[in-house]
Parts: sequence; C-alpha cells; structure tokens
Amino acid sequence: MLESDYQQQLRDKLEKMFKGCVVLKNDPNYIQGFPDLTVFYKKKWAVLEVKRDISEMSKTTASIQNQKFYIRMLDRMSFARFIYPQNEEEVLNELQQAFRS
Repeated sequence: MLESDYQQQLRDKLEKMFKGCVVLKNDPNYIQGFPDLTVFYKKKWAVLEVKRDISEMSKTTASIQNQKFYIRMLDRMSFARFIYPQNEEEVLNELQQAFRS
C-alpha cells in the first residue's frame, strides 16, 4: 500500500470518528518535517505524521529527525503522534481521549 493510500484511508476514518472535524493535508514543501495531517475538532487540534509502516521509523535521515522534533514540540502544545497501521488503533484511542478531555 502506498503511503498516500493509507493517508486517505486514515483521513476518512478520522472524519467518521470525529463528526464535524476538519482534516487538513499539510504542504510538505512549506516546513520540512512538519506532520502530514492536522485535525481540528471542536476547540482542540492534533497533528499526525503518517507512515505506511513501522520500518520507516528506524531511518535516521534528516527528514525523520525533523519529524521527530516537530512531533515532540507539538505534542507538548496539544497532541502529536506518528501513526502507521501497526499502531493506528492505539493512536486513535489516545486521540479520542485527548479530544474528550
């Protein structure tokens, strides 16, 4: 599965889980390493860096390092995670908790 296909499936799932949310696809050329998706729901927001599988997380490229930086920084502000099929259920459960609180 291509990452773009997984990302679209995830966007559809988010829109069903959080009725009325807005899911934005962020421009990868604007800020290198900034997470792929921003989710606005009621008065809360979250960002998700989408990977097609866990093996991409072991890379040590500059891009991955930038992504890790933004995930840590943005998680302190609200909610930010890497998401891939292997951890999707866990991340979506955490996101539900964050949006409820």
